[in-house]
Amino acid sequence: MSTAHTLTFGQGWRYGLMGLPLAFVALPLYVLLPNHYAREFGVPMAALGAVLLVTRLIDALIDPLLGRWFDHLFRRSARTVLAWAAAACGLLALGFLLLLFPLTQQPQALLWSSAVLLMLTYASYSAVMVAHQSWGALLAGDAVQQSRLVAWREGLGLLGVLLASLVPVLLGLAPTVMLFWLALVLGWLAWLCAPRPQLQYQPAAPRAAALWLPWRRASFRRLLAVFMLNGIASAIPATLVLFFVQDRLQAPPSLEPLVLGSYFLCAALSMPLWLRGVRRFGLARCWLAGMLLAIGVFVWASGLGAGDTLPFLLICMLSGLALGADLALPGALLSGLMARAGDLGQAQGAYFGWWNFATKLNLALAAGLALPLLGLFGYVPGTREPQALQALGLAYGLLPCVLKLLAAGLLYRFFIRHAGGTKGSS
Repeated sequence: MSTAHTLTFGQGWRYGLMGLPLAFVALPLYVLLPNHYAREFGVPMAALGAVLLVTRLIDALIDPLLGRWFDHLFRRSARTVLAWAAAACGLLALGFLLLLFPLTQQPQALLWSSAVLLMLTYASYSAVMVAHQSWGALLAGDAVQQSRLVAWREGLGLLGVLLASLVPVLLGLAPTVMLFWLALVLGWLAWLCAPRPQLQYQPAAPRAAALWLPWRRASFRRLLAVFMLNGIASAIPATLVLFFVQDRLQAPPSLEPLVLGSYFLCAALSMPLWLRGVRRFGLARCWLAGMLLAIGVFVWASGLGAGDTLPFLLICMLSGLALGADLALPGALLSGLMARAGDLGQAQGAYFGWWNFATKLNLALAAGLALPLLGLFGYVPGTREPQALQALGLAYGLLPCVLKLLAAGLLYRFFIRHAGGTKGSS
């Protein structure tokens, strides 16, 4: 289950290109769609929120099952995986079109149809994602090669996020759908030509046992604890950033795309720097450095006030650098963990299913933690009450720091101090 010792430029982009349409579709589904339905079709906000909550919870719960299913498909052949991924891409493309251009505009009927389409679209998206992640893990290689594979996938994903943030605003929804379809086709064709894992499987474990196999590995439980603490810490400022810009900084709306663009662009540009660091310091130490950078940046952010737009842009750039570590390194650590446990070729899909479940749970927990806390301290959008704005600054800046400090402490304890200083594992 290995490829060439050095991942070439061509191999990297052919594997990673599918990350672009997957990231491109995620932003409209999670950000654009609620606003679109409420404003264009008059769907009640409370009912729409309930539909989104239920469908997202179902989506998170099926990820481990999808992972186990793709473990079964990988046992058959890489071609089988690609065929099922193509079918999932087709369903994803159809669901995305019908969600943005629904067949009915009557609010009650639209709620029911959108619930069905969201579950179909989320399931298709998750299937392609798990298959793509598992494919990369099965290519194996050392820590440097795994981090390169993940960096190609996540770096092109960041490009997808940038496109998805600009195209709907500049060109409209119809060109957005067409561009997504084109990116999805090109991503699958590139994946078809990407390096293929050499599938040398162990005897199959019972499906139910393999589904829960990751949880029997102490190293996975420890890594997932670090990943979730750090993920919630990163998701809180992502949830609150527009509130922070509009109310705490009292900045004009024109600053918002600049804030988001600089953040994601710096994350993409930082990938090669983190990969160079991995060669010298190892995965865990570089991830720890990214966490410490983010902590310093968000402590600074918590003290900003009205008019501090230029310092905040610098904060966005520096936190984007830290995001590059969060995107490129944990997935490579997970792949190395699976290889050392001997679970590659047996349960890699189950690992990534639980990993994606945790990622989606992080987003829900971040909103569920930060928004009620702000409401408790009297914050409502548009307020200029000093106490409420102070609470917003603390929630945006200091709460993530507490969680990241906990994550950094666990990362050091479990993956640096106990690793004996080896670069491959740390």
